[in-house]
Amino acid sequence: MRMFKVTACVPSQSRIRTQRELQNTYFTKLVPYDSWFREQQRIMKMGGKIIKVQLATGKQGANTGLL
Repeated sequence: MRMFKVTACVPSQSRIRTQRELQNTYFTKLVPYDSWFREQQRIMKMGGKIIKVQLATGKQGANTGLL
């Protein structure tokens, strides 16, 4: 199964005393090839930014006709 390793930055709001501060949360997770588009949409809707995408398992260029 082809998996992508995705590193993203998502803003999270936390209440500190009386003011709101915006803090960025960085995370790395493995995403299956089939649900990559859904994960990308989820990150973008949260106001996040995808920093890096790597092919974690599987052959590079397997579904693009490059063998």
